[in-house]
Amino acid sequence: MSQRSKNLPRRSCLSTPGSSDRFLAKAPTVTADFSFLDLEDSVAPKEKVNARAKVVNAIRTLAWDERVLCVRLNAWDTPWTYGDVIEVVGNAGERLDELMLPKVQSAAEVVALDLLLTQVEKRSGLPVGHIGIEAQIETTRGLINVDEICAASPRLETIIFGPADFAASMEMPVLTGGVQIPEYPGDHFNYVFSRILMAGRANGLQVIDGPYLRVKDMEGLRDFSQRTRVLGYDGKWALTPDQVTVLNELYSPTQEQFDRAWAILDAYQQATEGDRKGAVMFGDEMIDEASRKMATKFVTRGTRAGRTRSKG
Repeated sequence: MSQRSKNLPRRSCLSTPGSSDRFLAKAPTVTADFSFLDLEDSVAPKEKVNARAKVVNAIRTLAWDERVLCVRLNAWDTPWTYGDVIEVVGNAGERLDELMLPKVQSAAEVVALDLLLTQVEKRSGLPVGHIGIEAQIETTRGLINVDEICAASPRLETIIFGPADFAASMEMPVLTGGVQIPEYPGDHFNYVFSRILMAGRANGLQVIDGPYLRVKDMEGLRDFSQRTRVLGYDGKWALTPDQVTVLNELYSPTQEQFDRAWAILDAYQQATEGDRKGAVMFGDEMIDEASRKMATKFVTRGTRAGRTRSKG
């Protein structure tokens, strides 16, 4: 995997059609944590082959700052996958961090991409293992096999939920994926969100939610994103610059939360190392080893998002 990108933040993951010179040129100017240049659903079948060269040119010539830079391939059940890998990885150079594999249904699909990447890296003079993999869970079979998928390759950095294709795979009676269903008495994706999150965390992966398709509805985006934010997801796909702004805020700890987490760590360290206690009062709350683990996660996530501890 790309050691540069593995632990970088992915609060906002901006999708950019690989066939559009205009959108490709704009993508680096949007303050997303992560950009993926798409060769799959946003590219028409007759444009897929030509889009590869446009994506390579964008990777090599545009100013991408320090964000994670990824290309989404076409799935293995299409005629384009191997060509996507050979042409993009073979020509893009070291700035490309990852490939995203859509509609993953089994661990074997990840293993196949890993093996192909090793050959292409060797032929292209890239360090073996440089290119990481992001896997999308978009079908019922993919969800059933998500544990094996998340453990399939050391190149894996991220697992992603694709709500629209998943809704189609489930034959849900909806025409828009990744939004609320008012008729359902609860969150219709809660099990799916939790299942993917557990599999990802058990294998040390970042976990990302898919797009919110009502791109002008920022309040709807905020409301729906709370589901995965509260569960502990690292971020969500963005389809517009306005969505990026909302997601960067939403998936970051607040300054108050970040400072409180540091204060808990300080208090617990004093209790265990100085006073040799296993638990201690912190205001009106008892804190112990479990509290330290939770606080550490907040500090890690906040630091990854650029937070620094307040003085005083």
